[in-house]
Amino acid sequence: MKSGVALILIRLYPRAWRDRYGLEYRALLEARQSGISEVFDVALSAMSERIFPTQGGNMERDPGSFGAIVRHPSALIPIAMSLIALSLVVAPIPFHGPPVREPDEGAIGHLWQILMAGQLPILAFFAIKWLRRAPRPALGVLALQVGAVLSAMAPVFYFNL
Repeated sequence: MKSGVALILIRLYPRAWRDRYGLEYRALLEARQSGISEVFDVALSAMSERIFPTQGGNMERDPGSFGAIVRHPSALIPIAMSLIALSLVVAPIPFHGPPVREPDEGAIGHLWQILMAGQLPILAFFAIKWLRRAPRPALGVLALQVGAVLSAMAPVFYFNL
């Protein structure tokens, strides 16, 4: 690979990664014959490294920081479940108007209940795992999760469903 192309591709990686691996990786790229597929693979790998850093990729970031903890599935899944529950109640409003209280909640009501109750064990797991390791950032993530739960409950209380 040409030196200029290798340099451009390495610049796609995060600074911490380049500082640690850049010289060796550049030498490796320059020593190899490359085609468009290898250039595409390196660019895709660089973008992936920016979004999902490798285990050693949190070089500058504390593994117990808010940003690192909030990326764990036990932190993201309850937030996603709350947002899905919120969308189940709010998304039909533009098409069918405000929801009306029925004797039986219907499928949407049952799904909402399952989503809200289903996140409780995940929240408990998160609290047990992270409150001992990193109390302050874990409390921030828990506050975010509680905010998501309250936002999913708000339309239910507002429309008296």
